Amino acid sequence: MGLSYAIHKERCPAVPTRAHEVISGNVVEITALLSNTSVRTLILGIDQSGRIVQHDRNAPEVLEYDSESLAGTPLSDVVAGPTGPGSPLDGLLDAAGSGREATAVLAVRVRRVSPVEAVASVQPMQGDDPELTALVILRMPPPGDERFVDPALMRHALLDDTFRRIGSTLDLDQMSRGLIGILVPHFCNAAGLLVLDSLAATDEFPVHPPDGSQLLRRTAVSADDGDPAWDAAFPTGEVLLYPPGTPYVQCMETGKAVRETQLDEARAVSIAESWLRRPVARLLTGASMLLLPLTAKDSALGFFVCTRKVGFRHFDDYDSEIGMEFAARAAIFIDNARRYNRERTTALTLQRSLLPTGLSAPPSVEVKHRYLPGSKLVEVGGDWYESIELPGARVALVVGDVAGHGVRAAVTMGQMRTAIHTLAMLELTPTESLQQLNELMTSLGDREPHFATCAYALYDAVTGSCEIASAGHLPPLLVRPGGGSEFLDVAPAPPLGVGEGPIESRVYEIDDGSLLVLYTDGLVEDRNRDIDDGLSYLQGIFGPGATSRSLDDLCRAAMAGVFAHHQRDDIAILIARLSRIAADQHVSWTLPHELVSARQARALLREPLERWKLCDLLPTTELLVSELVTNAIRYAEGDVTLRLILARTLVCEVLDSSAALPRRRRAARDDEHGRGLQVVSQLAHRWGARWTQDGKIVWCEQLLPAGLSPGRQGASLSRPVAGCPA
Repeated sequence: MGLSYAIHKERCPAVPTRAHEVISGNVVEITALLSNTSVRTLILGIDQSGRIVQHDRNAPEVLEYDSESLAGTPLSDVVAGPTGPGSPLDGLLDAAGSGREATAVLAVRVRRVSPVEAVASVQPMQGDDPELTALVILRMPPPGDERFVDPALMRHALLDDTFRRIGSTLDLDQMSRGLIGILVPHFCNAAGLLVLDSLAATDEFPVHPPDGSQLLRRTAVSADDGDPAWDAAFPTGEVLLYPPGTPYVQCMETGKAVRETQLDEARAVSIAESWLRRPVARLLTGASMLLLPLTAKDSALGFFVCTRKVGFRHFDDYDSEIGMEFAARAAIFIDNARRYNRERTTALTLQRSLLPTGLSAPPSVEVKHRYLPGSKLVEVGGDWYESIELPGARVALVVGDVAGHGVRAAVTMGQMRTAIHTLAMLELTPTESLQQLNELMTSLGDREPHFATCAYALYDAVTGSCEIASAGHLPPLLVRPGGGSEFLDVAPAPPLGVGEGPIESRVYEIDDGSLLVLYTDGLVEDRNRDIDDGLSYLQGIFGPGATSRSLDDLCRAAMAGVFAHHQRDDIAILIARLSRIAADQHVSWTLPHELVSARQARALLREPLERWKLCDLLPTTELLVSELVTNAIRYAEGDVTLRLILARTLVCEVLDSSAALPRRRRAARDDEHGRGLQVVSQLAHRWGARWTQDGKIVWCEQLLPAGLSPGRQGASLSRPVAGCPA
């Protein structure tokens, strides 16, 4: 009557596949029943009517029949529970008679104990024996008094090959669940993992209670009986402080395994009351508990709590030995995860603090960006971007790439971004700004080799001109509203920090609604394709109709093809929709080189300020313009140009032919001059000066009154204001 299980082993998968029909139960329930390493397997051969005609030699030892009486017994007599039409057993027999494979969970009568749930699979047979219709493979967990008995099985489950799978992750939460999944059900019925709160927290300096004890965080808990009381009593993620005198504190202090062979009711109640959780006593009464410390490099990291319920073998010295070996290996992996998470958190904090948190631009310019690190392991790098709104409805758009990855490249990137932000606010031209960056990179290279590429665009929303300079960077892409696009032929220059080659800029006239795309090489470079193919692919994304799409959609489309590349470089992309401010939001006049021009300038202000409903600003604006025009006439030659711009602020600009920038100085009591710029600095929100090709511009700006917010098509003039007083 003996059937060899080895013959059919490959044909009997532990978990049903798609070819199996699951009659009752589900994959999760079936997997849980089969998860124990010492699961028993019985093989029964049945005929067309469902009677047992063959069995393996182990079946009589497990089932309630001896070897002689088992043969010829209906399979329904072996099963406890419903066996009539519509029952799981009826479904299995119907599948066997129809030549189908099927699986169900059945309650099977076994010796000495109550019925045990087993996973029953039927496999149709076609052979020389006409009586044998199908094989019934029963897989059932061993009785409680036989679990956790074989030390070889437990050692294999806990120590052989399992850490190869666990070691593939450095995420502490995922690792905790994996470790608990090894202990339950191979070593105990329920288990929990607790680690120092400082390991799971991202704070650099963990907080300890004043009594010197340590806070612990539960990162995983599991039980093989599905009782929700375990999760309710021991919630994952809880931060707690164990009371003195408990075995948990003893385990942490000594670094040795602590075993409670069997917790009597008084001991279980004492532990539960010390937590102020009396229901815990029900779970612990009569249980055997083993605490396994996690120690790495003589430092306590936490501990495992392993529990065997009533009816299962109690923990002994051999269990402690196996458990300590498992805990020692687990501690190494947890310590590695802790170090990795701390370094990763530090690097990401550095990266996020160095990259801009917000992009600024004039109301007529819309800017969006995307940043993607080079890989999941190295999430910091040297790519960066910037959009800086400048006085006079101008914006500086910058994208750069520091060679290399990691913290060193990120630190250099932060230095460059800070420098470019300062240079932009000093109102240097793109050429001058990149030359100063080149000096910075050269000085950094004296201590450690550095080089970078950078593209710098300066757009004027009043004139619609864009000045662009590049140092070793890929050319910007200009997409025009009509559907055409081109890579701008910017004058080439060496990367920053490499040489002293000249850096030149070019000026382009930009049609309203055009898109300017600045990017780093990681977007278009790929080891599997030529860079020209990458540039063509990028240009294809910004094809006809691109200027009418949202910038968020364009950013997603540009980045869509790079997520599958695991060896990619860092990527930064900056897309700007460029438009001039409305014609009615700026006005300019040319004034003769005469002292009376200051009075004329004051008179000219009334009409635009009244039209913009800014009469509240008229007295201050008259005084500011009077000082700026008077200084220009006194220290320059030729005509003077006065320009008013309504953007996010009211900007007053005075252009003259002198290249000498004004300096504010403190006038003495008997000085007749030198107080004009002091007055400007006190009345204006900001003021400054910048060079032009023909001289300089001195400007000042004032904040707009509440309720006035100019948009892209003009000011929102919702404030009912009467005409400006005479």
